[in-house]
Amino acid sequence: MQSHVPVPATESSVPPAPGLDAGPGRPGRTAGGGRRSWRIARRPPDAGLLTLLLAAGLWVYALPRIGFREMGDYGLLDRLPVAYYLSLLVLTAGFVLSLRRAGTAPWWPAAHCAALLFALKAPPAVLYDAVRYPWASKHDAVVNTLLANGELRPGAALSGNMSAYDQWPGFFTLNAGLVRAFGVESAAAYANWAPIVFGLLVMPVLVLIYRTFCDDWRVVWTAVWIFQLANWVGQDYFAPQALAYLLHLTVLAVVLRHFVRPGSAGRLRDRTFLDHAAATVPPPTTNKQRAVCVVILAPLIAAINATHQLTPVMLCVCLLALNLTRRYRNYGLLIVAGLLMLTWDLTMGRPLFAETLSTLKESIGELTQNSRAGYAGQLTGPGPELAGTANILMVLTIAALAGAAVVLRRRLTRSALPLLLVSAAPVPLFAVNDYGGEMLFRVYLFALPGAAFFAAAALVPAVAGTHRSRARALWRRTAAFVLPVALLALLAGFLPSYYAKEKMYYTPPEETALVTRALDKAPDGSLILATSGSFPQALHHYDRLEHWFFAEQALPENEKMLKDPAGYLAGGIPPGTRAYVVLTRTQDIYTAGEGLLPAGGFETLRSKLSASPLFRTVESHPYGVVLEYRPATR
Repeated sequence: MQSHVPVPATESSVPPAPGLDAGPGRPGRTAGGGRRSWRIARRPPDAGLLTLLLAAGLWVYALPRIGFREMGDYGLLDRLPVAYYLSLLVLTAGFVLSLRRAGTAPWWPAAHCAALLFALKAPPAVLYDAVRYPWASKHDAVVNTLLANGELRPGAALSGNMSAYDQWPGFFTLNAGLVRAFGVESAAAYANWAPIVFGLLVMPVLVLIYRTFCDDWRVVWTAVWIFQLANWVGQDYFAPQALAYLLHLTVLAVVLRHFVRPGSAGRLRDRTFLDHAAATVPPPTTNKQRAVCVVILAPLIAAINATHQLTPVMLCVCLLALNLTRRYRNYGLLIVAGLLMLTWDLTMGRPLFAETLSTLKESIGELTQNSRAGYAGQLTGPGPELAGTANILMVLTIAALAGAAVVLRRRLTRSALPLLLVSAAPVPLFAVNDYGGEMLFRVYLFALPGAAFFAAAALVPAVAGTHRSRARALWRRTAAFVLPVALLALLAGFLPSYYAKEKMYYTPPEETALVTRALDKAPDGSLILATSGSFPQALHHYDRLEHWFFAEQALPENEKMLKDPAGYLAGGIPPGTRAYVVLTRTQDIYTAGEGLLPAGGFETLRSKLSASPLFRTVESHPYGVVLEYRPATR
């Protein structure tokens, strides 16, 4: 229903100031003393609602036109219709407009942030008929194993590096319960919705953290928006890291808001000393109150330790960084977090913990090796190369914007120093370990919340009239142009970072069915050979089968292997072992894109093995082949 607001019918009526809500009209007299006449004005629909509806319409129109089954060299980038890109542009425009009323109507930028998350990451969840990311199927395999056996075996030596999942079972135990509660066949039924669910759960936690240091809703929601765009690293999928990350941020939010020591604020309680957007330090708490908070947080920290092996280390590093400030110098919580981590590592996680300790001697101090990007080869092909370039540019852009805020808004930086320290705390872990080639991505992920906040502070100027200077005045005048341009640039970086390698991430159901049939028929103790573990159902029945991903090594070694692949594989198969080679379309795309095999190498491998008398073809299709090892002595 449209509201009717009486306004005076005079040409000299003064419109409300831009960015402010107009108040209701009041009757009065004209300059000549007569009564004003009135007319009924219709209040136009809110711009926030209009942009959301328009963006939603474009997105829904584009969705069935996304050609995900015919992806080419650029993944989904050239399969997304123009209407999809237009929906993102409309959302961005609507978000920038909604910031003008963020102080009085913060729900509009909040709605735009939620819509952006859905628009960016929901297409695979809605469209795909298979689990996005082939390696996510191994997490589904752990849930299935837990449901079938009723237990996990943390002490067992499982192939495919699967022992770690049995040693940190929190995520899988939770999902086993969800599978039973939802009545679905497996977690694969909802796995593709994980990025949206975790993204929505993280949003209010980020708001709590940002509001601890900033009263300006424009900065807060811009930081959330930037976090969504900069979170391209793919660690919010159906995996333990996503759940542990949410719990990690929740613990930090509680600490930042409820662990302030009395008398530690100093000049930060003086509004004249603060940036206009800065929030005053939260009220201090007593030793008793902080002790109660430690008791409340202990189960959350224990859940983090039961879910993921790296996140507890990140949490302890962040708590240690906070202890460097007078405001949060509380050693009790740090000690509790450290003890819980060590307790888990020395009991449930002892096998992997001992293995990691044995490798630290070689990895400590190897900065170049520890910061490698995770693949044994070099990205090849237009899509993967574009994604790699976009990744680097995104990191540099976020770092540059955050650095600009530290320089230009020193008063805000001083009040938000704990958040800056928490963001920088994970960086030294580069000197410790490479975490299987993923340390680069994990450090970026854990530094991102703080980096997004400072990047937003650089783009959203201080309110006019505060801390006057020519530089700030110039920045305020140019911010109306710089902010939307920067957000569009980040959007342009997110799309190739997230979708340019999508051809590796989508697998047709026929390929999944082929692998499932092959592994279901393999006798217990059989050895499954594949070029890599990045294909659907690669670790199906991981508790009773062995695995050898023989191409996960340097390119020169694989080039030697391709000269005589049958002899190479036969030499690595233990005598008397039933062995099967599974080669699929997804492996072909992955090994080519990650530079593990030379151009045409996968087809050479497939043809030579199929022609070899050492291997018998069990099943062959355009999307995969299954071969059984038949040694000459059999």
